[in-house]
Amino acid sequence: METGKSIRFQLTVQYDGSGFHGWQLQPDLRTVQGELELALSRLADRATPVIGSGRTDAGVHALGQVASVDMPPAWTAPRLERALNAILPEDVWVEGIRPVRAEFHPRYDATARLYEYRVGTHREAHSPFHRRWCWPVGEVLARPLLDTSARALVGRHSFARFAKAGQPERGSRCAVAAAAWSEWDLGVRFEITADRYLHHMVRYLVGTMVDIARGRRPSSDLGSLLERESTLETSPPAPAQGLFLRRVEYPDDLYLVDDATSLSERSACTA
Repeated sequence: METGKSIRFQLTVQYDGSGFHGWQLQPDLRTVQGELELALSRLADRATPVIGSGRTDAGVHALGQVASVDMPPAWTAPRLERALNAILPEDVWVEGIRPVRAEFHPRYDATARLYEYRVGTHREAHSPFHRRWCWPVGEVLARPLLDTSARALVGRHSFARFAKAGQPERGSRCAVAAAAWSEWDLGVRFEITADRYLHHMVRYLVGTMVDIARGRRPSSDLGSLLERESTLETSPPAPAQGLFLRRVEYPDDLYLVDDATSLSERSACTA
């Protein structure tokens, strides 16, 4: 738990990506990582870097981004959570904090990530109170075609065609454990769980599947695009504002089992 003069915590963070230039620090630009580091450095009274489970692009949201931070050992998880949420801007919220082992790394230890993409098929999706958090297509999509497309993604495939930029050192193959469309209040949403993702991969997938459901391209295109030698092009990527990083999964043994003090303090605060 402690590393010299610090203790490592895992932060589960939610944010509205509309006002950010993505997660990662960028000179002279507002980012989620930058806001967290500013707040945590203030609380720790020292420069305090934050490591995230991965980058989200400008305009992309998170319901379960995970980050790690090393703080002075006087901090407990509940106390840090209260203090941090008191000074963070209104478009960032720390849902929970847990102490973790000193070797925990939010990116390299992740076993799976779940993304959600919301497509607004109802006309109300164009409202300024909704359009920041979905793709307001505003028309009915052929649900059977969406479902068939999603099923084709499950398994290990090359997603080279569904990427803005490749990762030559890691290859283009990703293992998709689950992919499905379901209903939500203003339309449909796509959920996908995989071991890794390429740059803009989910947005290219959604853009292509929506075009198939609109009748703009044949459903057979999706399977062809998953073949490494394919010469087909994907549809344009779906816009960033409909995408949410929903959850990041880790092995249980990275968490500290004996956290009685933190749990006791949390219970006292919520009673």
